[in-house]
Amino acid sequence: MKIAKEFHWEMGHRLPNHKGLCSNMHGHSYKMVVVLEGNVLGNGMIIDFYDLGLIIKPIIDKFDHAFLVYDKDKVLLDFLIKNNMKNVVVNYYATVENICRDFIKRISSEIISKKIHNIKAITVKIFETPNSYAEMNSKIK
Repeated sequence: MKIAKEFHWEMGHRLPNHKGLCSNMHGHSYKMVVVLEGNVLGNGMIIDFYDLGLIIKPIIDKFDHAFLVYDKDKVLLDFLIKNNMKNVVVNYYATVENICRDFIKRISSEIISKKIHNIKAITVKIFETPNSYAEMNSKIK
C-alpha cells in the first residue's frame, strides 16, 4: 500500500557556477510530495497523516523562508551572516536534485529513529517550479 502527502515552502538559493541566470540570488515556491510504501497496521493506516506531518514539519520549518547556501560560496555566506538573514548551510550545490537527496535522507532518518518498522520505502518528489522536479526513491532499512 502507498500513501502520499504534499508539503510547501519558500526558499532562496543560487548556483554560483551556473552559466545562466541561476547564478543570481533568487527563490522558488517549492512543493514536495512524500510517498510512503508499507504495510497497513491494525488501525487501517500505514501512518497517520498527522504523524507524518510531525516528522516532516521540523524539516520544512528549517528551510522555509531561508536561503540555502553552499558552504564554499563564501561571498554569499558572508553577506547572509552580515545581514542576519535566515540561512541553511549545506555541503552541496543547491540544485533540486541535491535538495531531494538531502530531504529523503532527513525523512528516512526520522522514520528509522522513531522505529516505524512497517514503512518499507519512500519516494520524495520536489518541484522547484510548477513543471520542474527531481524525484528519488529509497528503501527504509
